[in-house]
Amino acid sequence: MAAKRRRSRTAADPPEVADGEDMSPPTRRRDGGTDEALSPYRAKRRADRTPEPMGAETPARATERMSFVIQEHHARALHWDFRLERDGVLVSWALPKGLPVDPKRNHLAVHTEDHPLEYGSFAGDIPAGEYGGGSVSIWDSGHYDCEKWSEREVMVVLHGTRAAGRYVLFQTGGTQWMIHRMDPAPDGWEPLPEGLRPMLATAAPLPASDAGWSYECKWDGVRALVAVDGGRIRITSRNDLDVTVSYPELRALGLALGSRQVLLDGEIVAFDDAGRASFSLLQQRMHVADAAKARRLAAQVPVSYLVFDVLHVDGRSTLDLPYEERRQVLESLELAGECWATPPTFTGRSGAEVLRGALAAGIEGVVCKRLDSRYLPGRRSDQWRKVKGVRTQEVVIGGYTPGQGHRADTIGALVVGIPGPSGLEYAGKVGTGFSDESLRMLTARFRRLARATSPFAGELPRTQVRDAVWVRPSLVGEVEFSQWTKDGRMRHPTWRGLRPDISPSEVHRTE
Repeated sequence: MAAKRRRSRTAADPPEVADGEDMSPPTRRRDGGTDEALSPYRAKRRADRTPEPMGAETPARATERMSFVIQEHHARALHWDFRLERDGVLVSWALPKGLPVDPKRNHLAVHTEDHPLEYGSFAGDIPAGEYGGGSVSIWDSGHYDCEKWSEREVMVVLHGTRAAGRYVLFQTGGTQWMIHRMDPAPDGWEPLPEGLRPMLATAAPLPASDAGWSYECKWDGVRALVAVDGGRIRITSRNDLDVTVSYPELRALGLALGSRQVLLDGEIVAFDDAGRASFSLLQQRMHVADAAKARRLAAQVPVSYLVFDVLHVDGRSTLDLPYEERRQVLESLELAGECWATPPTFTGRSGAEVLRGALAAGIEGVVCKRLDSRYLPGRRSDQWRKVKGVRTQEVVIGGYTPGQGHRADTIGALVVGIPGPSGLEYAGKVGTGFSDESLRMLTARFRRLARATSPFAGELPRTQVRDAVWVRPSLVGEVEFSQWTKDGRMRHPTWRGLRPDISPSEVHRTE
Protein backbone atom coordinates (compact mmCIF):
# COMPACT_ATOMS: atom_id res chain seq x y z
CA MET A 1 0.00 0.00 0.00
CA ALA A 2 2.90 2.37 0.71
CA ALA A 3 4.16 2.03 -2.87
CA LYS A 4 0.67 2.73 -4.19
CA ARG A 5 0.47 5.94 -2.12
CA ARG A 6 3.78 7.15 -3.53
CA ARG A 7 2.58 6.78 -7.12
CA SER A 8 -0.59 8.70 -6.42
CA ARG A 9 1.06 11.86 -5.08
CA THR A 10 0.98 15.05 -7.11
CA ALA A 11 3.92 17.44 -7.38
CA ALA A 12 2.27 19.74 -4.84
CA ASP A 13 1.74 17.08 -2.18
CA PRO A 14 4.27 16.53 0.63
CA PRO A 15 5.53 12.94 0.81
CA GLU A 16 4.62 10.50 3.52
CA VAL A 17 7.46 9.41 5.80
CA ALA A 18 6.92 6.60 8.30
CA ASP A 19 8.77 6.41 11.60
CA GLY A 20 11.42 3.77 11.93
CA GLU A 21 12.43 3.62 8.26
CA ASP A 22 15.97 2.76 7.22
CA MET A 23 18.12 5.87 7.83
CA SER A 24 20.71 5.06 5.16
CA PRO A 25 21.40 7.79 2.55
CA PRO A 26 19.90 7.63 -0.95
CA THR A 27 23.21 6.39 -2.33
CA ARG A 28 23.95 3.26 -0.28
CA ARG A 29 27.51 2.84 0.99
CA ARG A 30 29.53 -0.19 0.01
CA ASP A 31 32.33 -1.75 2.04
CA GLY A 32 34.84 0.62 0.44
CA GLY A 33 33.45 3.49 2.55
CA THR A 34 34.03 7.11 1.56
CA ASP A 35 36.72 6.32 -1.02
CA GLU A 36 34.47 3.99 -2.98
CA ALA A 37 31.48 6.31 -2.56
CA LEU A 38 33.46 9.00 -4.40
CA SER A 39 34.56 6.77 -7.26
CA PRO A 40 31.71 7.90 -9.60
CA TYR A 41 32.67 11.52 -8.84
CA ARG A 42 36.35 10.95 -9.58
CA ALA A 43 35.62 8.94 -12.72
CA LYS A 44 34.01 12.02 -14.29
CA ARG A 45 36.91 14.38 -13.48
CA ARG A 46 40.67 14.67 -13.90
CA ALA A 47 42.65 16.51 -11.25
CA ASP A 48 44.99 18.04 -13.85
CA ARG A 49 42.07 19.58 -15.81
CA THR A 50 39.69 20.90 -13.18
CA PRO A 51 40.19 22.91 -9.97
CA GLU A 52 37.53 20.86 -8.19
CA PRO A 53 38.72 18.94 -5.08
CA MET A 54 39.20 15.21 -5.52
CA GLY A 55 38.50 14.42 -1.85
CA ALA A 56 40.72 13.24 0.98
CA GLU A 57 40.78 9.53 1.72
CA THR A 58 39.76 10.27 5.33
CA PRO A 59 38.01 13.65 5.33
CA ALA A 60 38.32 15.81 8.43
CA ARG A 61 35.20 17.34 9.96
CA ALA A 62 35.38 20.87 11.35
CA THR A 63 32.26 20.63 13.50
CA GLU A 64 29.85 18.09 14.91
CA ARG A 65 27.00 19.77 13.07
CA MET A 66 26.11 18.35 9.68
CA SER A 67 26.77 20.91 6.95
CA PHE A 68 24.87 21.80 3.81
CA VAL A 69 25.77 23.96 0.85
CA ILE A 70 23.83 25.30 -2.14
CA GLN A 71 25.95 26.26 -5.13
CA GLU A 72 24.75 28.30 -8.10
CA HIS A 73 26.09 26.53 -11.17
CA HIS A 74 26.14 28.27 -14.55
CA ALA A 75 26.83 25.22 -16.69
CA ARG A 76 25.12 24.19 -19.94
CA ALA A 77 21.90 25.00 -18.09
CA LEU A 78 21.67 27.13 -14.96
CA HIS A 79 20.86 25.13 -11.83
CA TRP A 80 21.55 25.01 -8.10
CA ASP A 81 23.47 22.11 -6.54
CA PHE A 82 21.99 21.14 -3.16
CA ARG A 83 24.41 19.13 -1.02
CA LEU A 84 23.94 17.55 2.41
CA GLU A 85 26.83 16.14 4.45
CA ARG A 86 26.29 12.44 5.19
CA ASP A 87 28.71 9.63 6.06
CA GLY A 88 31.82 11.59 5.05
CA VAL A 89 30.53 12.87 1.67
CA LEU A 90 28.11 15.46 0.31
CA VAL A 91 24.97 13.72 -0.98
CA SER A 92 23.89 15.87 -3.91
CA TRP A 93 20.89 16.90 -5.99
CA ALA A 94 20.70 19.36 -8.90
CA LEU A 95 17.77 21.79 -8.60
CA PRO A 96 16.96 23.38 -12.01
CA LYS A 97 14.85 26.10 -10.35
CA GLY A 98 16.47 26.26 -6.93
CA LEU A 99 14.76 25.85 -3.57
CA PRO A 100 10.97 26.34 -3.61
CA VAL A 101 9.60 29.23 -1.55
CA ASP A 102 5.95 28.42 -2.18
CA PRO A 103 4.82 25.22 -0.36
CA LYS A 104 2.21 24.78 -3.09
CA ARG A 105 4.86 24.36 -5.78
CA ASN A 106 7.44 21.59 -5.61
CA HIS A 107 10.66 21.79 -7.61
CA LEU A 108 12.47 19.08 -9.52
CA ALA A 109 15.59 17.66 -7.83
CA VAL A 110 17.89 15.36 -9.82
CA HIS A 111 19.98 13.05 -7.64
CA THR A 112 23.65 13.17 -8.73
CA GLU A 113 26.87 11.53 -7.60
CA ASP A 114 28.20 12.06 -4.06
CA HIS A 115 30.78 14.88 -3.77
CA PRO A 116 33.73 15.19 -1.36
CA LEU A 117 33.25 17.28 1.79
CA GLU A 118 35.84 19.77 0.51
CA TYR A 119 33.44 20.64 -2.30
CA GLY A 120 31.35 22.53 0.26
CA SER A 121 33.74 25.48 0.04
CA PHE A 122 34.44 25.25 -3.70
CA ALA A 123 33.76 28.27 -5.91
CA GLY A 124 35.38 28.93 -9.25
CA ASP A 125 35.35 28.11 -12.93
CA ILE A 126 35.26 24.58 -14.28
CA PRO A 127 36.95 24.68 -17.72
CA ALA A 128 34.77 24.43 -20.80
CA GLY A 129 34.63 20.90 -22.17
CA GLU A 130 35.03 19.36 -18.74
CA TYR A 131 32.17 17.70 -16.87
CA GLY A 132 29.95 20.46 -15.48
CA GLY A 133 31.95 23.16 -17.25
CA GLY A 134 30.97 26.66 -16.12
CA SER A 135 31.11 28.95 -13.11
CA VAL A 136 30.26 27.83 -9.58
CA SER A 137 29.49 30.16 -6.67
CA ILE A 138 28.23 29.52 -3.16
CA TRP A 139 24.60 30.65 -2.94
CA ASP A 140 24.26 29.68 0.73
CA SER A 141 25.71 27.35 3.32
CA GLY A 142 25.17 26.39 6.93
CA HIS A 143 24.18 23.37 8.95
CA TYR A 144 21.09 21.19 9.04
CA ASP A 145 19.14 18.92 11.36
CA CYS A 146 18.12 15.57 9.90
CA GLU A 147 14.58 14.46 10.77
CA LYS A 148 14.21 11.55 8.33
CA TRP A 149 16.56 9.81 5.91
CA SER A 150 15.63 6.80 3.79
CA GLU A 151 16.22 5.47 0.31
CA ARG A 152 13.29 7.47 -1.03
CA GLU A 153 12.75 10.38 1.37
CA VAL A 154 14.98 12.87 3.14
CA MET A 155 13.56 15.45 5.57
CA VAL A 156 15.82 18.20 6.92
CA VAL A 157 15.71 21.57 8.67
CA LEU A 158 18.16 24.02 7.09
CA HIS A 159 19.94 26.68 9.14
CA GLY A 160 21.45 29.05 6.59
CA THR A 161 21.36 32.72 5.74
CA ARG A 162 19.20 32.52 2.62
CA ALA A 163 17.95 28.96 3.02
CA ALA A 164 16.19 28.33 6.31
CA GLY A 165 13.34 26.06 7.24
CA ARG A 166 11.99 22.57 6.81
CA TYR A 167 12.28 20.76 3.47
CA VAL A 168 11.71 17.23 2.28
CA LEU A 169 13.05 15.49 -0.81
CA PHE A 170 11.19 12.50 -2.19
CA GLN A 171 11.99 10.16 -5.05
CA THR A 172 9.60 9.91 -8.00
CA GLY A 173 11.62 7.48 -10.10
CA GLY A 174 15.31 6.67 -10.61
CA THR A 175 17.37 9.85 -10.19
CA GLN A 176 14.23 11.99 -10.39
CA TRP A 177 13.23 13.50 -7.06
CA MET A 178 11.14 16.47 -5.95
CA ILE A 179 11.88 18.96 -3.18
CA HIS A 180 9.01 20.37 -1.11
CA ARG A 181 8.97 23.26 1.36
CA MET A 182 7.15 22.08 4.48
CA ASP A 183 7.02 25.46 6.26
CA PRO A 184 4.54 28.15 5.22
CA ALA A 185 5.81 30.78 2.80
CA PRO A 186 7.45 33.79 4.51
CA ASP A 187 5.07 36.45 5.83
CA GLY A 188 3.85 38.70 3.03
CA TRP A 189 5.38 36.54 0.31
CA GLU A 190 3.36 36.35 -2.92
CA PRO A 191 3.97 34.21 -6.01
CA LEU A 192 4.74 35.85 -9.32
CA PRO A 193 1.47 37.19 -10.73
CA GLU A 194 0.16 35.80 -14.01
CA GLY A 195 -2.03 37.43 -16.62
CA LEU A 196 -1.04 41.04 -15.85
CA ARG A 197 -1.17 43.49 -18.73
CA PRO A 198 0.97 46.63 -18.96
CA MET A 199 -0.20 50.03 -17.80
CA LEU A 200 -0.73 52.29 -20.81
CA ALA A 201 -0.05 55.98 -21.41
CA THR A 202 -2.51 58.52 -22.80
CA ALA A 203 -1.54 60.60 -25.85
CA ALA A 204 -1.42 64.17 -24.51
CA PRO A 205 0.69 67.35 -24.53
CA LEU A 206 3.61 67.87 -22.17
CA PRO A 207 2.55 68.80 -18.61
CA ALA A 208 2.08 72.51 -18.01
CA SER A 209 4.50 72.27 -15.07
CA ASP A 210 7.47 69.93 -14.69
CA ALA A 211 6.99 69.67 -10.91
CA GLY A 212 6.07 66.12 -9.87
CA TRP A 213 6.86 64.60 -13.28
CA SER A 214 9.65 62.42 -14.64
CA TYR A 215 10.47 61.91 -18.33
CA GLU A 216 11.63 58.84 -20.23
CA CYS A 217 12.39 58.29 -23.90
CA LYS A 218 9.61 56.62 -25.88
CA TRP A 219 11.13 53.72 -27.76
CA ASP A 220 9.86 52.57 -31.15
CA GLY A 221 9.31 48.91 -30.30
CA VAL A 222 6.78 46.55 -28.75
CA ARG A 223 5.77 46.40 -25.11
CA ALA A 224 6.60 43.24 -23.19
CA LEU A 225 6.44 41.94 -19.64
CA VAL A 226 9.30 39.61 -18.69
CA ALA A 227 8.86 37.23 -15.74
CA VAL A 228 12.04 35.66 -14.32
CA ASP A 229 11.82 32.67 -11.99
CA GLY A 230 14.58 30.19 -11.26
CA GLY A 231 16.77 31.70 -13.97
CA ARG A 232 14.12 31.06 -16.65
CA ILE A 233 12.14 33.77 -18.40
CA ARG A 234 8.66 34.11 -19.84
CA ILE A 235 7.93 36.99 -22.20
CA THR A 236 4.34 38.11 -22.69
CA SER A 237 3.03 40.72 -25.11
CA ARG A 238 0.71 43.61 -24.35
CA ASN A 239 -2.30 41.32 -24.86
CA ASP A 240 -0.83 38.53 -22.68
CA LEU A 241 0.41 36.25 -25.49
CA ASP A 242 3.50 34.17 -24.71
CA VAL A 243 6.20 35.31 -27.18
CA THR A 244 9.23 33.85 -25.40
CA VAL A 245 10.21 31.69 -28.37
CA SER A 246 10.50 34.75 -30.64
CA TYR A 247 13.37 36.33 -28.68
CA PRO A 248 15.89 33.63 -27.66
CA GLU A 249 18.69 36.14 -26.99
CA LEU A 250 16.74 37.52 -24.01
CA ARG A 251 17.03 34.21 -22.15
CA ALA A 252 20.42 35.41 -20.91
CA LEU A 253 18.58 37.98 -18.78
CA GLY A 254 17.19 35.11 -16.71
CA LEU A 255 20.66 33.65 -16.26
CA ALA A 256 21.98 37.03 -15.14
CA LEU A 257 19.27 37.39 -12.49
CA GLY A 258 19.85 33.83 -11.24
CA SER A 259 17.67 33.08 -8.23
CA ARG A 260 15.98 36.51 -8.24
CA GLN A 261 12.24 36.33 -8.90
CA VAL A 262 11.06 39.44 -10.76
CA LEU A 263 8.42 40.77 -13.16
CA LEU A 264 9.70 43.52 -15.45
CA ASP A 265 7.98 45.95 -17.82
CA GLY A 266 9.77 47.33 -20.84
CA GLU A 267 10.06 47.62 -24.60
CA ILE A 268 11.62 45.18 -27.08
CA VAL A 269 13.51 47.20 -29.66
CA ALA A 270 15.59 46.50 -32.79
CA PHE A 271 18.32 49.05 -33.55
CA ASP A 272 19.51 49.85 -37.08
CA ASP A 273 23.12 50.41 -38.14
CA ALA A 274 22.88 54.03 -37.04
CA GLY A 275 21.84 52.96 -33.53
CA ARG A 276 18.23 54.11 -33.91
CA ALA A 277 15.21 52.04 -32.95
CA SER A 278 13.63 50.65 -36.12
CA PHE A 279 10.08 49.35 -36.03
CA SER A 280 10.42 48.00 -39.58
CA LEU A 281 13.43 45.90 -38.54
CA LEU A 282 11.53 44.63 -35.50
CA GLN A 283 8.74 43.43 -37.79
CA GLN A 284 11.03 40.58 -38.88
CA ARG A 285 11.11 39.28 -35.30
CA MET A 286 7.53 39.81 -34.17
CA HIS A 287 5.76 37.00 -36.03
CA VAL A 288 8.21 34.13 -35.47
CA ALA A 289 6.89 31.06 -33.65
CA ASP A 290 9.50 28.57 -34.87
CA ALA A 291 12.41 28.25 -32.41
CA ALA A 292 15.05 27.41 -35.04
CA LYS A 293 14.03 30.35 -37.23
CA ALA A 294 14.00 32.65 -34.20
CA ARG A 295 17.60 31.64 -33.37
CA ARG A 296 18.72 32.39 -36.94
CA LEU A 297 17.01 35.77 -36.94
CA ALA A 298 18.47 36.63 -33.53
CA ALA A 299 21.92 36.56 -35.15
CA GLN A 300 20.77 38.67 -38.12
CA VAL A 301 18.39 41.15 -36.45
CA PRO A 302 19.17 41.19 -32.70
CA VAL A 303 16.82 42.89 -30.26
CA SER A 304 17.30 44.64 -26.94
CA TYR A 305 14.97 44.76 -23.96
CA LEU A 306 14.79 48.26 -22.48
CA VAL A 307 13.42 47.95 -18.95
CA PHE A 308 11.58 50.90 -17.42
CA ASP A 309 9.50 49.40 -14.59
CA VAL A 310 9.38 46.53 -12.10
CA LEU A 311 6.12 45.03 -10.85
CA HIS A 312 7.27 42.23 -8.53
CA VAL A 313 10.53 41.39 -6.76
CA ASP A 314 11.34 38.29 -4.71
CA GLY A 315 7.83 37.63 -3.45
CA ARG A 316 6.82 41.27 -3.03
CA SER A 317 4.43 43.18 -5.31
CA THR A 318 5.52 46.73 -6.17
CA LEU A 319 2.28 47.72 -7.94
CA ASP A 320 1.17 50.01 -5.10
CA LEU A 321 4.50 51.76 -4.73
CA PRO A 322 4.70 55.20 -6.35
CA TYR A 323 6.63 55.33 -9.61
CA GLU A 324 9.56 57.09 -7.93
CA GLU A 325 10.04 54.20 -5.49
CA ARG A 326 9.53 51.52 -8.16
CA ARG A 327 12.24 53.20 -10.18
CA GLN A 328 14.64 52.98 -7.21
CA VAL A 329 13.87 49.27 -6.86
CA LEU A 330 14.45 48.78 -10.60
CA GLU A 331 17.80 50.55 -10.56
CA SER A 332 18.91 48.46 -7.57
CA LEU A 333 18.66 45.38 -9.83
CA GLU A 334 21.50 46.84 -11.96
CA LEU A 335 20.10 45.45 -15.21
CA ALA A 336 22.78 45.98 -17.84
CA GLY A 337 23.79 43.31 -20.33
CA GLU A 338 24.52 42.60 -23.95
CA CYS A 339 20.86 42.82 -24.97
CA TRP A 340 19.09 44.47 -22.04
CA ALA A 341 19.43 47.79 -20.22
CA THR A 342 17.65 50.25 -17.95
CA PRO A 343 17.49 53.55 -19.91
CA PRO A 344 17.80 56.76 -17.89
CA THR A 345 14.88 58.75 -16.54
CA PHE A 346 14.95 62.54 -16.31
CA THR A 347 13.56 64.08 -13.12
CA GLY A 348 13.80 67.77 -12.32
CA ARG A 349 14.38 68.56 -15.98
CA SER A 350 12.32 70.51 -18.49
CA GLY A 351 9.99 68.19 -20.40
CA ALA A 352 10.31 70.39 -23.49
CA GLU A 353 14.10 70.12 -23.28
CA VAL A 354 13.98 66.32 -22.92
CA LEU A 355 11.60 66.06 -25.89
CA ARG A 356 13.84 68.22 -28.09
CA GLY A 357 16.84 66.08 -27.18
CA ALA A 358 14.95 62.84 -27.89
CA LEU A 359 13.77 64.01 -31.31
CA ALA A 360 17.25 65.25 -32.21
CA ALA A 361 18.59 61.78 -31.39
CA GLY A 362 16.04 60.13 -33.67
CA ILE A 363 13.85 58.89 -30.81
CA GLU A 364 10.12 59.15 -31.48
CA GLY A 365 9.16 61.04 -28.34
CA VAL A 366 8.93 60.92 -24.55
CA VAL A 367 6.72 59.39 -21.88
CA CYS A 368 5.84 61.65 -18.95
CA LYS A 369 5.17 59.87 -15.65
CA ARG A 370 3.85 61.26 -12.39
CA LEU A 371 6.34 60.56 -9.61
CA ASP A 372 3.49 59.53 -7.30
CA SER A 373 1.65 57.33 -9.84
CA ARG A 374 0.79 53.75 -8.86
CA TYR A 375 0.99 51.00 -11.48
CA LEU A 376 -2.45 50.23 -12.93
CA PRO A 377 -2.23 46.92 -14.86
CA GLY A 378 -4.09 46.95 -18.18
CA ARG A 379 -5.38 50.50 -17.73
CA ARG A 380 -4.70 53.66 -19.68
CA SER A 381 -4.09 56.63 -17.39
CA ASP A 382 -3.25 60.32 -17.77
CA GLN A 383 -0.74 59.74 -14.95
CA TRP A 384 1.41 58.52 -17.83
CA ARG A 385 1.44 60.63 -20.98
CA LYS A 386 3.07 59.90 -24.32
CA VAL A 387 4.26 62.80 -26.44
CA LYS A 388 5.50 62.01 -29.95
CA GLY A 389 7.32 64.04 -32.55
CA VAL A 390 5.22 62.44 -35.30
CA ARG A 391 1.66 61.21 -35.18
CA THR A 392 1.01 57.49 -35.18
CA GLN A 393 -2.28 55.63 -35.03
CA GLU A 394 -3.24 52.02 -34.43
CA VAL A 395 -5.84 50.91 -36.98
CA VAL A 396 -7.98 47.86 -37.68
CA ILE A 397 -7.76 46.47 -41.22
CA GLY A 398 -11.19 45.97 -42.78
CA GLY A 399 -10.21 45.34 -46.39
CA TYR A 400 -7.89 46.24 -49.23
CA THR A 401 -7.93 47.41 -52.82
CA PRO A 402 -6.02 45.28 -55.36
CA GLY A 403 -2.66 46.49 -56.58
CA GLN A 404 -1.79 47.56 -60.10
CA GLY A 405 1.34 47.44 -62.23
CA HIS A 406 4.21 45.74 -60.40
CA ARG A 407 1.87 45.17 -57.41
CA ALA A 408 -0.94 43.64 -59.48
CA ASP A 409 -0.75 40.32 -57.61
CA THR A 410 -0.75 41.83 -54.12
CA ILE A 411 -2.23 44.85 -52.34
CA GLY A 412 -2.69 48.35 -53.63
CA ALA A 413 -3.88 49.95 -50.38
CA LEU A 414 -5.34 48.90 -47.05
CA VAL A 415 -8.79 50.08 -46.03
CA VAL A 416 -8.57 50.82 -42.32
CA GLY A 417 -10.76 51.99 -39.48
CA ILE A 418 -10.96 52.75 -35.77
CA PRO A 419 -13.61 51.27 -33.44
CA GLY A 420 -16.26 53.80 -32.45
CA PRO A 421 -19.66 53.86 -30.74
CA SER A 422 -21.44 52.47 -33.82
CA GLY A 423 -18.77 49.98 -34.91
CA LEU A 424 -15.67 50.16 -37.10
CA GLU A 425 -15.42 53.72 -38.42
CA TYR A 426 -13.61 54.38 -41.68
CA ALA A 427 -10.31 56.25 -41.20
CA GLY A 428 -8.81 56.15 -44.69
CA LYS A 429 -6.60 54.12 -47.03
CA VAL A 430 -2.93 53.34 -46.58
CA GLY A 431 -0.98 52.70 -49.77
CA THR A 432 2.67 53.47 -48.94
CA GLY A 433 5.35 52.20 -46.60
CA PHE A 434 5.13 48.50 -47.51
CA SER A 435 8.12 46.25 -48.08
CA ASP A 436 7.84 43.37 -50.54
CA GLU A 437 7.94 40.93 -47.61
CA SER A 438 5.12 42.71 -45.75
CA LEU A 439 2.96 42.71 -48.92
CA ARG A 440 3.45 38.97 -49.36
CA MET A 441 2.65 38.31 -45.70
CA LEU A 442 -0.49 40.46 -45.71
CA THR A 443 -1.73 38.92 -48.97
CA ALA A 444 -1.37 35.42 -47.49
CA ARG A 445 -3.14 36.45 -44.26
CA PHE A 446 -6.05 38.07 -46.14
CA ARG A 447 -6.82 34.89 -48.07
CA ARG A 448 -7.82 33.26 -44.77
CA LEU A 449 -9.81 36.29 -43.57
CA ALA A 450 -11.91 37.07 -46.66
CA ARG A 451 -15.57 37.97 -46.16
CA ALA A 452 -18.36 39.03 -48.54
CA THR A 453 -19.55 42.22 -46.85
CA SER A 454 -17.98 45.39 -45.50
CA PRO A 455 -17.10 45.31 -41.77
CA PHE A 456 -17.40 49.12 -41.55
CA ALA A 457 -20.31 50.98 -39.98
CA GLY A 458 -22.16 53.42 -42.21
CA GLU A 459 -21.54 54.53 -45.79
CA LEU A 460 -18.05 54.53 -47.31
CA PRO A 461 -16.80 56.87 -50.06
CA ARG A 462 -17.44 54.84 -53.22
CA THR A 463 -14.55 56.31 -55.17
CA GLN A 464 -12.18 55.16 -52.42
CA VAL A 465 -13.41 51.58 -52.02
CA ARG A 466 -14.93 50.73 -55.41
CA ASP A 467 -12.94 47.51 -55.91
CA ALA A 468 -12.29 46.72 -52.25
CA VAL A 469 -11.92 43.14 -51.03
CA TRP A 470 -13.31 42.83 -47.50
CA VAL A 471 -11.64 40.90 -44.68
CA ARG A 472 -12.56 39.97 -41.14
CA PRO A 473 -11.45 42.93 -38.93
CA SER A 474 -9.06 40.95 -36.73
CA LEU A 475 -5.67 42.42 -37.70
CA VAL A 476 -4.26 45.58 -36.13
CA GLY A 477 -1.59 47.71 -37.77
CA GLU A 478 0.17 50.97 -37.07
CA VAL A 479 0.45 53.94 -39.44
CA GLU A 480 2.21 57.29 -39.35
CA PHE A 481 0.29 60.34 -40.60
CA SER A 482 0.46 64.13 -40.73
CA GLN A 483 -2.92 65.18 -39.28
CA TRP A 484 -6.64 64.43 -39.03
CA THR A 485 -9.06 65.81 -41.61
CA LYS A 486 -12.36 67.39 -40.54
CA ASP A 487 -14.24 64.21 -41.44
CA GLY A 488 -12.02 62.08 -39.19
CA ARG A 489 -9.61 60.61 -41.72
CA MET A 490 -5.83 60.43 -41.63
CA ARG A 491 -3.89 62.69 -43.98
CA HIS A 492 -0.83 61.19 -45.74
CA PRO A 493 -0.80 57.85 -43.85
CA THR A 494 2.24 55.58 -44.18
CA TRP A 495 2.26 51.92 -43.15
CA ARG A 496 4.57 51.00 -40.26
CA GLY A 497 3.63 47.37 -39.67
CA LEU A 498 1.30 44.89 -38.01
CA ARG A 499 0.77 45.00 -34.24
CA PRO A 500 0.08 41.39 -33.15
CA ASP A 501 0.46 42.56 -29.55
CA ILE A 502 -2.73 44.65 -29.76
CA SER A 503 -6.29 43.38 -30.17
CA PRO A 504 -8.90 45.33 -32.23
CA SER A 505 -10.86 46.13 -29.08
CA GLU A 506 -7.85 48.01 -27.66
CA VAL A 507 -7.55 50.41 -30.62
CA HIS A 508 -8.65 53.98 -29.92
CA ARG A 509 -8.32 57.29 -31.75
CA THR A 510 -5.36 59.50 -30.77
CA GLU A 511 -5.58 63.26 -31.13
